[in-house]
Amino acid sequence: MKATPTHVYVSNRVSRRDFLKLSGVVAGMGSLVVLSGCGPAAQDAPADDSTEPAADASTDEVTLGDGQTLRVGMEAAYPPYNWQVEEESEYTIPIDNVDGAFADGYDVQAAKIIAEGLGMDAVAVKLSFDGLIDALNNGQIDIICAGMSVTPEREGAALFSDSYIDDDIVMITKADSQWAGATTFADLAGAAIMGQAATMYDDVIEQVVEAEPSVTHLTPAETVPLVVQNLESGTADVITYSMLSVPKLLETYPDFVELEMTDKFEGSVMPDNAAIANGQDAALDKVNEIIAGIPEDERQEMWNACMDRQPA
Repeated sequence: MKATPTHVYVSNRVSRRDFLKLSGVVAGMGSLVVLSGCGPAAQDAPADDSTEPAADASTDEVTLGDGQTLRVGMEAAYPPYNWQVEEESEYTIPIDNVDGAFADGYDVQAAKIIAEGLGMDAVAVKLSFDGLIDALNNGQIDIICAGMSVTPEREGAALFSDSYIDDDIVMITKADSQWAGATTFADLAGAAIMGQAATMYDDVIEQVVEAEPSVTHLTPAETVPLVVQNLESGTADVITYSMLSVPKLLETYPDFVELEMTDKFEGSVMPDNAAIANGQDAALDKVNEIIAGIPEDERQEMWNACMDRQPA
């Protein structure tokens, strides 16, 4: 997650205003003209070859779920992407499976825009991160907005949208740690490193181990707050973390520092992609149109606001 969010990748192909409402389904029946059996009208009236068949309204219809409530899968424990709060605000959506709880975060703001563009109301469904794709495919949720990046392993399991923000992975340690000055993977010799389970934050640690076998790849923690807690408690010497979220982390934990690495992780850039179930190509096109309509400055403003609102 990025140290200073100075840029956000975006395609400004269309305005979001153009996609705020779905085209309505127009259903109608053509007038039934009853011709008299006596008189010349039937034989004298020329065939109206210019009459075009009625348009099939279903070709313009895009539906996710029931078309009214967009069930958005997320873990609601991954600030600033998504987290749980107890009070409703202009930034939140209800958590459908947790009574009296609401979800906030960058993914929530993106989900609200997508739902609005589809003419739907968004609700969150709180699930473990590694169970989200299964929940999508069994119909428990309609879309994933959860800081999830498309990967070769995930690509065939769902349809992934264009990115609505891009992040990268950095490493964090304590300022008084013997590894605080590390710049290469070899400099991390003897360190115990932890990331979040079922994410790239855990996967990339193997790149360090391959370069420096004395590094210990710790069992990952289930959530980002638990990863941070393990560094604070000394269980982990180094953690992997979101580049975009580093400023807020260092503000909250002034005894933490970001490692200024010259060795970089391969394949660590993480787009934040929405995902829907396979076979919904028209819906994916619509979701991509909506995402493309979010201006770059609006994305940056949403991220900065979420960084300020996120829980410590």
